Amino acid sequence: MVKLRLKRCGKKQRALYRIVAIDVRSRREGRDLRKVGFYDPIKNQTYLNIPVILYFLEQGAQPTGTVQDISKKAGVFMELCPNQQTKFN
Repeated sequence: MVKLRLKRCGKKQRALYRIVAIDVRSRREGRDLRKVGFYDPIKNQTYLNIPVILYFLEQGAQPTGTVQDISKKAGVFMELCPNQQTKFN
């Protein structure tokens, strides 16, 4: 099973997170299948590759809680099913 989750990078006391598609059995810094965005909590910046995120969601990937919140703010789930309410809303 694939999940969309955060992978920590950056310096000590200066965390940056990559949003990655990764197998659930892998550890947090394990090998990812694909990088789909990044999140900087200090500057509150986010970059999402929305077509790739939509592809993984359609294939059955499950986002973690934090990735789900970040994606919801960016409107990713509205593009997934624009005509109906989804379970992610």
